[in-house]
Amino acid sequence: MADVADIANDRAAEELSERLANRVQFNGVSLSHCEDCDEEIPPLRRQTLPGVATCVDCQQLREGRRL
Repeated sequence: MADVADIANDRAAEELSERLANRVQFNGVSLSHCEDCDEEIPPLRRQTLPGVATCVDCQQLREGRRL
């Protein structure tokens, strides 16, 4: 019989799967410079997230504003 920990782990795994399935997909051409601070967006970030428009610092600020 499943105990509380097993049920919680199953629910956490389901929630993670749902979040991964619904994550934002970036498409398009990445900006070379951040649209907020005008600093260069590192090439690896641009390659990893096609269509990215902000540097990491500015994106963190944007996400912090939504909380």
